[in-house]
This record gives sequence, C-alpha cells and structure tokens, in this order.
Amino acid sequence: MDVRRRPLMPKPINAAAGELLLKPPSNQKNQSTQQQQVKASDALPFPLYLANGLFFTMFFSVIYFLLLRWRGKIRDSTPLHVVTLSELVAMISLIASVIYLVGFFGIDFVQSLIYKPNHDVWDVEDEQNEQFLVQPAKTVPSFPPPLPSEFAAEKVKPAPLITHQDSQEDEEIIESVVSGKTPSYSLESKLGDCKRAAKIRREALQRITGKSLEGLPLEGFDYESILGQCCEMPVGYVQLPVGIAGPLLLDGREYMVPMATTEGCLVASTNRGCKAMVACGGATSVLLKDGMTRAPVVRFGTAKRAAELKFFVEDPLNFDTISVIFNKSSRFAKLQRIQCAIAGKNLYMRFTCSTGDAMGMNMVSKGVQNVLDFLQSDFPDMDVIGISGNFCADKKPSAVNWIEGRGKSVVCEAIIKEEIVKKVLKTEVAALVELNMLKNLTGSAMAGALGGFNAHASNIVSAIYIATGQDPAQNVESSHCITMMEAVNDGKDLHVSVTMPSIEVGTVGGGTQLASQAACLNLLGVKGASKETAGANSRLLATIVAGSVLAGELSLMSAISAGQLVKSHMKYNRSSRDVTQLCPPT
Repeated sequence: MDVRRRPLMPKPINAAAGELLLKPPSNQKNQSTQQQQVKASDALPFPLYLANGLFFTMFFSVIYFLLLRWRGKIRDSTPLHVVTLSELVAMISLIASVIYLVGFFGIDFVQSLIYKPNHDVWDVEDEQNEQFLVQPAKTVPSFPPPLPSEFAAEKVKPAPLITHQDSQEDEEIIESVVSGKTPSYSLESKLGDCKRAAKIRREALQRITGKSLEGLPLEGFDYESILGQCCEMPVGYVQLPVGIAGPLLLDGREYMVPMATTEGCLVASTNRGCKAMVACGGATSVLLKDGMTRAPVVRFGTAKRAAELKFFVEDPLNFDTISVIFNKSSRFAKLQRIQCAIAGKNLYMRFTCSTGDAMGMNMVSKGVQNVLDFLQSDFPDMDVIGISGNFCADKKPSAVNWIEGRGKSVVCEAIIKEEIVKKVLKTEVAALVELNMLKNLTGSAMAGALGGFNAHASNIVSAIYIATGQDPAQNVESSHCITMMEAVNDGKDLHVSVTMPSIEVGTVGGGTQLASQAACLNLLGVKGASKETAGANSRLLATIVAGSVLAGELSLMSAISAGQLVKSHMKYNRSSRDVTQLCPPT
C-alpha cells in the first residue's frame, strides 16, 4: 500500500460504508499510543532481565553438564545414544533455552513481519492532523491483532511438497515408469513418499510383466524404515509366520526363542528338545572367540615384495601402530590379529576385530580401508585388487572359518537323563550315540562335508536369523557345526554338545531395526546395544542360537533313531486343505 498525504478536508458521513471522520480526544490518543507500545515480552510473569539471566545460565550450565557426561561415556565406551534421566532433562532444558533465546532476540523482527497495521482502514496524516478514520460498527482491535485467516491456515496445514490427486497424477507417473522415462529406483527421491513409490512401482511392474502381484501385501508396512538400509525398490513384503520354541533353559536363564519358518515340524521339534533339556537342568554354553573378519587382496610386482609386506604386518612391533589406524573406524572396533597368506605375488591379509553389538561387516571394512591407505605410503607399489579377497570368508563354506572361526565361536552342552531320553525323546541312549557316529560324523565325512557334521543346524539358524533381523545369507558359515553325542554315567545318560565356530549375529544395525525383528530381539532380552558392556547382547544372542541348535539336534536325531521322522512330517508338514482352491491362477 502506498502512503499518501492529502489535504485536511471535512468529509460527509457515508451511511452505506458506516464511516465517519472524527477528531479523537487527547486521552484516547494517549491510550492508542500506549497500546502501540505494548510488546510480547511484557507478558512474562517476572522482569525481563531475570528471564534473560535464567535462560542464559541454564543454556551454558546444561552445555557444560552434557559435555562432561559425553566425555565420560567416550572414555567408558558407553554408547552415546543411551541416556539417563538427568541427561534427558538436560537436553530438554537445552532445547527450551535455545528456543527462548532465539525467540527473544528475534521478537521484534517477527512482530514487524506478522503484526502489520491495517492500512486499508487507517489514513496517514501529518502529526498536526489528529483526524483519522474509524468504523463505528467495529471496535479498535486489542494487541495483538488476530492473524489473517490465510496466514493462520498456512501455519496449521503447511502445503505438501507434492500435491497430487492420487488417480490422475499417479497414473501419469506409472506410465512414465513403464515407458522408461522415469527410473523405478528414483521414485522415492522424486515423490518423497516411500509407500506411494512402492505402490506406483508395484503397478508399473504388473503392467510391464503382465503378471499379477495379488497376494503380495502392500499395506501395513513402514517403507520409510527400510529406505537406504534394508531393501531397494520395494513392491510389498512377504508374510512369514513366527513360532515360539521354549522355554530354552540356558546358563540358568529361560528364553522363549522366536523362529520364522515355513517348514512344518521345525518349531515343534525344537520345542521338544527344549523340553528335554529343561527336565535335565538345562544347557550350558561357553563363548570361545568373538571377532569379525575381512581379508583384502593386494598384488605386487614380485613375490618377494609381497612377502616383505607380510613380514611387516605380522611383526609384533608394528601391530600397535596398525591397530591405532584400524581402530579409528569406530569406537567399538578393536583390532585383534592379522593373519596373512601368499599366493605367488598376491597377498591376503585376514583382519580380525571385535565389533561391539553390531555384526560388524561395515565396521571392519572401514578399518581395513584405513590400514590400506596407511600401508600405501610405505609400499607405494602395492596394488589393491579388492577389499575382500574371499579369505574372510563371507557367505561361503570355508575351511578358514571352520578352523579359525568368524563372528562368535560357541560350544554348548547338556546331559540328558536316561528316563528323559525314553519318556520325552522316545528312544535309547545307545541308539542316539550310534546314529550320531554313523550319520553326523561318518556320513558327513563320506559326503566331503565342510563344517556340516550335524543333522540340521541350518534349519534353526535360518529360522532365528530371519526372525531377529540377521543376514540370512550368513547362515552358510553360521551353520558350521559339529554335533557330538556320548554315553556317560556308566552308559545311562547322554552327553550332547554342539560346537559352532562361526555364528555371525548382531543386535544393532541392518534388519534388527525393523519393528517385527526388533520385537523378537526384545523377546529374547537382547534388543539394541548393551547398556552395561559393549557386545554383551550380540554374544548372548550367539549362545541362544547355539542352545537352540542343540535342542533341534537332540530332537531330530531322536526322531530318526525312533523311526518317527516320516510320521511326524506327514502329521505336521502336510496340509489336508485343497491348495488349488486357496489362490486362483492368474
């Protein structure tokens, strides 16, 4: 609006507009001036300088307190995201003080933007001219005036980043994906809505392939939770039942073990093994090792130069220096050892480190990269072929994992009384011992098995891994297991054990952060990072896996020994329903 000066002229009453030119009395003018001088800070219940002093003091005090607490956590290797009640109160106080101080120093600026005079009502005159326009039907608004309706609406309901009519705009995007103009992988970033992106991608996929995805659920899943960490280009999710085996009595504590599987009899069989162990006082476990590995492969011009790096890396005098470089990758990463192997002029260096409660593949890879960058200065002719040279070895059966171990190495044992073998397991001690020798030991050796000296360890490992958000592909080496059975106490009782050198699990990161998997971890009491000791939750989960495998081995071997395997599977692993009527063909 432009402010115009105009000569003072009497105006007639405009009855239609209800307007009248008046000269306000002096006391009314003073009241109007006082109203214009009112500020928001006058609403405080105590003087302004006291409020400023209070919030300034609180701001700096809380900053000092939090810095002291965080320094202590770093020294004690305590996760920073684990907060106490006092730290939570301090963070809330910090936020409150910041809001107040920012609001105080910006209050005049905000007022100048929001509370503008209504120039459509008032005419600006010379200071000597005290005539102004009033509306007799309305009273002068008190400070602060109400926000314009348009401004208030914007504050309550901010305009979405992308306004869309579902049917029309989504149809255009689907056609763009089908035609290849819009890459399917870019939908999340372009739309800003993960669920909508999955819906559009799903429909585009059906049109491209001509196949229906009916039966694959879309609703009821948090697609934001998997963005950038679990799955790319989702079109839905697979439903998988979760059963409970237990209680598993292990090291004096009981656990209800979640198992995600579609194999009938598996949960029931593991549950029977748990029942037999509970009746005999439970199982005991020992953690032998805890270290994740990564083995890069580097190449030199000659085998001699490769050997020189091998001697340098394996020299105890250089280990401390390399450890400092490696451990910079994470406060939980602690380098334990480096094992080298040479193939001609190629060198494989197998780094082993502890990784806290994380499974640790990313952590150890970052540490290895730091060391490779460091070694490059002393060995400039070193050619890094790959950060993983399969001497690790990840997701593949290998002798190095079977012998040296990877992740958590655990042995678990139990003694089953003779009467329990007969009553619960429906077999004999001698029959179990003989079957184990001929099947798990001799039979596996005849097959050339590598780490497969067991009945079905991978069944239990896979079911627990899927339920708790582990990497299912690591079932390959995690299922390395040798099952031993021996008659004890004059041949009356059964000593059974499983030794598993490569259980790779974590309780933070990856799929463990998804709601369903986090619930299963919470059921076991190992959700998230341990608040007491770094790595305690992941180590406990590894022993639970081994204890569950022990229960599964005990029950399956008993079923085979008693000739019940086929009968049990026909009862629990076969449906009498006509599956052809459940889902019509597409």
